[in-house]
Amino acid sequence: MSAPSHPPARTDTVRLTVSQAVVRFLGRQYTERDGQRRRLFAGCLGIFGHGNVAGLGQALLQAEIDDPGALPYVLGRNEQAMVHTAVAFARARDRLQTWAVSTSIGPGATNMVTGAALATINRLPVLLLPADTFATRAAGPLLQELERPDSGDLTVNDAFRPVSRYFDRIWRPEQLPGALLAAMRVLTDPAETGAVTLAFPQDVQAEAFDWPVELFAERTWHVARPLPEPAALQRAVEVIRSARRPLLVAGGGVIYSGATDALDAFATATGIPVAQTQAGKGALPFDHPQSVGAIGSTGTTAANALARDADVVLGVGTRYQDFTTASRTAFGDPGVRFVNVNVAAMDAAKHAGVTVQADAREALTALTGALAGWSVDDAYRGRAAELAAEWERTVEAAYHPVTAGEGGRLSQNEVIGLVNEVSGPRDVVVCAAGSMPGDLHKMWRVRDRKGYHVEYGYSCMGYEIAGGLGVALAAPDRDVFVMVGDGSWLMMATELVTAVQEGVKLVVVLVQNHGFASIGALSEQLGSQRFGTRYRYRSRSGRLDGGVLPVDLAANAASLGVDVLVAQDAVSFEAALRKAKASDRATVVHVETDPLVDAPSSGSWWDVPVGAVSTLASTQEARTVYERAKARQHPYLTPSEHGPAHS
Repeated sequence: MSAPSHPPARTDTVRLTVSQAVVRFLGRQYTERDGQRRRLFAGCLGIFGHGNVAGLGQALLQAEIDDPGALPYVLGRNEQAMVHTAVAFARARDRLQTWAVSTSIGPGATNMVTGAALATINRLPVLLLPADTFATRAAGPLLQELERPDSGDLTVNDAFRPVSRYFDRIWRPEQLPGALLAAMRVLTDPAETGAVTLAFPQDVQAEAFDWPVELFAERTWHVARPLPEPAALQRAVEVIRSARRPLLVAGGGVIYSGATDALDAFATATGIPVAQTQAGKGALPFDHPQSVGAIGSTGTTAANALARDADVVLGVGTRYQDFTTASRTAFGDPGVRFVNVNVAAMDAAKHAGVTVQADAREALTALTGALAGWSVDDAYRGRAAELAAEWERTVEAAYHPVTAGEGGRLSQNEVIGLVNEVSGPRDVVVCAAGSMPGDLHKMWRVRDRKGYHVEYGYSCMGYEIAGGLGVALAAPDRDVFVMVGDGSWLMMATELVTAVQEGVKLVVVLVQNHGFASIGALSEQLGSQRFGTRYRYRSRSGRLDGGVLPVDLAANAASLGVDVLVAQDAVSFEAALRKAKASDRATVVHVETDPLVDAPSSGSWWDVPVGAVSTLASTQEARTVYERAKARQHPYLTPSEHGPAHS
């Protein structure tokens, strides 16, 4: 028996620092879906400090000189904002491409935690590369190092663990290949994606190692389209066929999977009306015969009326966020049943629904075939169309009111209407927090599947401009209209400087209403009298109820290097919008609005608890209203008589 052979010692290696290896690896990763291949990473956004300037900073510089275009570097202004830019880019590219984000140790790193949470909550891929303390501890306690008496290996970067889909810290070079491959797996998995955090101790970043050349070969990650399991599909078909008043809820998964044509075919064939979540708005154009618009707390009266009576709800690519279900009051039929199509098992199993864990496009195509010859009756089609037409008349009246707001100021409804009318069919509206996301969800007439980009999973103030930059980088052939209120503007307008630096055109509509319009209205509704929601001087009474603060946001915008146009009324606002659209530069259009003019009501509810006891009559009255609404909440646990819920 011959002696066992041993593999020869490796000679096919390349000597690089850990940072250089990371940059080379990232530049050679690709995704492929439906035969289309593209780079996974469009580039790296970064702000350098003592934790990464000599590590990843040096590696990015070397790559820019030696291999231009492999992983372009863009200097950002705020770490959280850079993550928002990367996330918005990933959403605009249907999660098939993203950016890496590099920051220094300490506050530079932890500034990204909010962005990481936003990415993970919205199921959007982004790679975060925060610097970390010395692995050798040779320089401890380091500047910006967290010292704890109960732990020697805990750092501030451990804050990323609960908000990341994958987290690793690279203590030694040998750990890098496994960590990188695990990171790519999560970033390219539609069911598992979100923020991926790889923390790099600053001494390890600069350490040299002999890497196997195979690590740097081009690698293509195939993005799968899971097919529906036949038995699960059959159970779903049985439930749908039994329905008399079905409603389809289209979520973001419809758009990410490129399933809009399949949804069009399904809805046209079956006549089932389609309501859309915030992430799913654009799954059908606003004027599609089966579209009934937004659903839930920020929905249309059409979609919510159908939801109240629906006996079967077909959720496709939705995670049933509380705004979608109006805090579990939207679907009012006591026996309502759910059929859930989703690539993620967690979302597919919600509300005790019949679970179809599959790609949205493949599932809708299969359902269309299996339901051939079946449709809702003509009366139900007619009712859905009538409700949708009635809502469109409501929107038209809000866009063009008979009377002006206080002092002749525009209402936010009019601002939205004029932006909608001036923007082109393929242009993109971007928004995030405050009252505008809800108003846009109700009233924006979306014409293209990528024409609506509102972050409402995390509702993060400050996302708007950074997100708009990401969309513009992802879709340079579209104009991007960023809608931002004064509250969000004051939190984070910094990436306008990055837009100027990169020559990126944005049209930023800055709505000035001297406070927080959304929370002000909610506060009043809940009996708290708009307390702490208006930008006012502190008066002699000791309260913030004095005159309006003399804040000049137009001047602030001009200081960032963008063009600024100021509008006072509908005529000047429309003219400013058209001028901004015709420009090739980033432009801010500043307009004051009347915050007391509300958008049309959705006829829906959102669960925000009101104080159970109070000396304020306003709070007492609000509590009575709250308790009445609370009684309508539904656990959505109705079992299906067509078999077990799970496939």
